[in-house]
Amino acid sequence: MVASWLTEAATSYNQSSLENRDAYSAFVLLPIRHLETILNWAFKALPDEILIGFDPLNSMEIDDEIIDACCGAEYKSDLFAGQAFVIGEPHLVNRGDSFSVHHVPEEWVDDLFAADRGSRGARFTHWMHTHPNCVAIPSDADADAAQHTDGVDMILGIEFSNPNGTSFWFDDAAGVRRPLKPPKRSWRRFGRRVQRPILGRSSTGHRIHGLELIAYHRTGVGVNVLLVDDEGIPHGLNTV
Repeated sequence: MVASWLTEAATSYNQSSLENRDAYSAFVLLPIRHLETILNWAFKALPDEILIGFDPLNSMEIDDEIIDACCGAEYKSDLFAGQAFVIGEPHLVNRGDSFSVHHVPEEWVDDLFAADRGSRGARFTHWMHTHPNCVAIPSDADADAAQHTDGVDMILGIEFSNPNGTSFWFDDAAGVRRPLKPPKRSWRRFGRRVQRPILGRSSTGHRIHGLELIAYHRTGVGVNVLLVDDEGIPHGLNTV
């Protein structure tokens, strides 16, 4: 079962996605349990970023009523591969720093993916990589990597503090921010210092203070994201 704080955050995020749907040319549906899996991988891989590959779940086509509810005025039905299907299982592909995480070692294609991926090798349709303690804004390297993607690229920004309480957060980047967190609660104040909210804790003991999630197409346009349950229904949206 997905943690309650993450489900609450997904509900708030989806409401924002729906309210702003006219700003996007397309959308994707990402199961929230996949996001929870990726968070667990991300904390175990620290301080590295991780790269995740996905394919469309061909057995779960997006319902027409959900398309009607989630598409905006500028919606395009043929922007990228796999657009008509819910995103499938995540696959951990690589880990590294911001300069190397997108590079998949050539030997991995033959030795690691051959049996699992068949003739497709490591060429997943959709990709996601993490930004530990950094905003979810594409870098120049991210934009270059997206040129080789058939589907969409996603970035998951994770704001956290270490088990000993130390933390850092880089947010000096221009771009559209998409926070993934529950509605703002009252924060406890200690003198002049306001305690940072804790959304949840990882299995490694890290405190999770905030998440950001974006998706974009290789042409540079943003792609709307909605987080769904195992039936492909967006959390908090009464669309069917």
